[in-house]
Amino acid sequence: MQFKFKGLSDSEVEKSRAQHGSNAVTMQEAESFWSKLIENFKDPIIMILVVALIVTTVLAFLGYAEWYEGVGIAIAVVIATMVATLSEYKNESAFQKLLEEASLITVKVFRNNKLIELSINELVVDDYLLLQAGDTVPADGYLIAGHTDVNEAALTGESEAVKKSAVAEGQEVDADNIIHRACLIEDGETVMKITAVGDKTEYGQTLADIISAEDRLSPLQNKLIVLGKNISTFAYFGGAAIALSFMFKNIFIDHGTLAIYMAEVPMPEVIHDVVQALILAIIIVVVAVPEGLPMMIAIVLSLNMRKLLQAKVLVRKLLGIETAGSLTILFSDKTGTLTQGKLSVAEIITGDLQHVPQFVQLSETLQHNLAFALRNNTSAVIDASDINNPKLVGADRTEQALLLSLGERLAEKDVIDIVDLISFSSARKFSAMQVRNDNEITLVKGAPEVLLQNCDSFLNAQGEKNDLDKEALLAEMKTLSDRAMRLIAVAITAQPINEDNHLPEELVLLGILGLRDDLRETAPQSIERAQRAGIHTVMITGDAKDTAHAIAKDVGLIKDENGIVLTSSELAELSDEQVKEMLPNLYVVARAFPTDKSRLVKLAKELGWVAGMTGDGVNDAPAVKNADVGFSMGSGTEMTKEASDIVVLDDNFYSITQAVLYGRTLFKSIRKFLIFQLTVNVSAILLAFLGPFMGYDLPLTMIQLLWINLIMDTLAAVAFSGEAAIERYMHEAPISRDAPLINGDMWSSILTNGISATILSLVFLTYAPIKDLFHSEAAFLTGFFAFFVFLHNFNKFNARTEGLNLFDHLSENKNFLWVVSIIFIVQIIFTYLGGEILRTVAITPKEWLWVLLFSAVIIPIDLTRKLIRNMAFGNPVKD
Repeated sequence: MQFKFKGLSDSEVEKSRAQHGSNAVTMQEAESFWSKLIENFKDPIIMILVVALIVTTVLAFLGYAEWYEGVGIAIAVVIATMVATLSEYKNESAFQKLLEEASLITVKVFRNNKLIELSINELVVDDYLLLQAGDTVPADGYLIAGHTDVNEAALTGESEAVKKSAVAEGQEVDADNIIHRACLIEDGETVMKITAVGDKTEYGQTLADIISAEDRLSPLQNKLIVLGKNISTFAYFGGAAIALSFMFKNIFIDHGTLAIYMAEVPMPEVIHDVVQALILAIIIVVVAVPEGLPMMIAIVLSLNMRKLLQAKVLVRKLLGIETAGSLTILFSDKTGTLTQGKLSVAEIITGDLQHVPQFVQLSETLQHNLAFALRNNTSAVIDASDINNPKLVGADRTEQALLLSLGERLAEKDVIDIVDLISFSSARKFSAMQVRNDNEITLVKGAPEVLLQNCDSFLNAQGEKNDLDKEALLAEMKTLSDRAMRLIAVAITAQPINEDNHLPEELVLLGILGLRDDLRETAPQSIERAQRAGIHTVMITGDAKDTAHAIAKDVGLIKDENGIVLTSSELAELSDEQVKEMLPNLYVVARAFPTDKSRLVKLAKELGWVAGMTGDGVNDAPAVKNADVGFSMGSGTEMTKEASDIVVLDDNFYSITQAVLYGRTLFKSIRKFLIFQLTVNVSAILLAFLGPFMGYDLPLTMIQLLWINLIMDTLAAVAFSGEAAIERYMHEAPISRDAPLINGDMWSSILTNGISATILSLVFLTYAPIKDLFHSEAAFLTGFFAFFVFLHNFNKFNARTEGLNLFDHLSENKNFLWVVSIIFIVQIIFTYLGGEILRTVAITPKEWLWVLLFSAVIIPIDLTRKLIRNMAFGNPVKD
């Protein structure tokens, strides 16, 4: 049925837009660079450094500290916060660009006496829209022609369709006439007049609520908060302990008692000792804090974000990558994600049970009748003037597949009058169009199980009616259903449409069309990859149960008889506890509603699982928002993208598994950095604590400790940020939500190498033959400074792999080798330039060689630890 409306003129459109605005909704306001910078300064680790910086600055003004000590801390703070802020700001900009592409969504609108398609954002108040079954309402308004059944679940949560009708002439608009943006037209065809657009719609207000909702913390954020608190506590108590031990050594070891110390030491020296202890405590706090961690996380997130963007995955919220790596269950759509999202007619069964692969292989008579029935039993507007690129305005995916299967016959013109029609609905499961040309005929198409009830004959290849063998036909139809095809029956009858809109009688079957949305080539391998990674995948689809079950078997979700397939109605009959028990074996939910998704996410999270959810429609937004990590599709609505953490630009399940891989790589990289950095911290603190008792008040000066902290923290962050995404990570079980950031093997490495580095340092300082290798006392202390830096630089090789192969995938992280080389070079250069500030002098090439050899000892020490671990507990590296 076609409605004729003039619509607004161009000048009227501009006037309405100026008065009421456009239909674009306001997305989440992008946070400014400076706002992000201030927010990053609130990081617990950064706050510790800021406190240390303030105290050091005060001491410098009082003359008790050097100006460059405060500068060293300030540089560490600036680097850590600036890199993180820049990375987040760039990623937010990329997402805003994606949202702009949402305006490419088109709708059917009357303008200048024509029915045209326009961008959704171009709509204005007083526009007239043509809405058909399957359309999503793009603005608020009321019906002025026709009637429809509207699903308002996006706004009300109620999945039951509500009947809406056109306002009668002379009557006021009431609730029965009003429809809102984001609602779904389930049945009927109607024209709507727009009364509200953009932010003034109910949809705009709902979106504002979603934007303002408080974001949940990711598993990594929770772990980092715990780590930050623990490090803060350790740093403060450790700094105090170091200061007290320094004073204890000066008072009791050097002078015996406090009284003797106060009597023998002039007051200026006492003040100097107290200030020295305070500064030492501050430096220990700075050394204990891995200030490179926020920067390292920002860098690795940024690098992985760019890699994922090349893989068609846009990271909306950076920590969504890490959460994806922890996924234990994923609820995935079928259409377009596991399948290609393109329906096509794959096979036709004729009434005499012949299977015909293509429409053009039918007899001329059947082609003529089937094409006539499909062209004229549709609400779509067909423009086949360019047969190679026909335009089907108002056709849903199924309608498009049926019409495009006609090929050149789509362009044939029919001179007919429409007498009556029955629109398709999910309740009736058929549509009918009664038309008149030379005679009257009723065209019917819909679910085969419905049409066959009134169908006892079929049209053969010669155009003659024959008796239909329904049982044999049903058997043939099952072969297509088992191949995951959706079946549509097409029939004709001389009987008119009755007043009750019941299925017409005496139907003559033209054919059963099998439509298939083929699986993506990568889908089976991607599902297997997810399963191997320990991710339980549940397919959620609107397909019938048998079709969904067949697709699940084809894609590899269901491999035995234990796999459970439920329909939405069956799921609704189960209690929450029953669903929880069933969830580990649940693989498919058929005929699903958006409310099913939200319920499943809620129950999975109650079980302690890290739940992921994919979605594309408006109704999916709540479930996507509530999941631990929400994946929206690139073809989806802007609301769902706004609610998501990650946008899958190509709608491909394989891209989701790539996000999982990079999430695990991120977590591994953070752990490698922590192993390295905390090893430096443990050895530096132990050395500062034990040094005074070994005859060295400051084995490493405060500036040297700051220098070590600066190059070890910042450059190491760069070194570990480029670690390769190794496929074997997808062979490991997901990291538990409650798993500590630092596990047992990491503590083994940190403590073993930290204590070993301390022992090696003390041996270097106290063993006379080593001291004799250097030409002076100053050269010896310079050599020790270089030894400490080189030792931990070598330890990077130990930290970056759990296995014995130190060169495992090393060539794939070019940053690592560059950073290691730069640290060696920079340390050597600054040894000659540091002078009094760094307490260094020039040393000979032979002395450099001894330093290099001594520092490399840390490598066999850790290899021995790993070898003993492997023999006792097994190798954690699984290929």
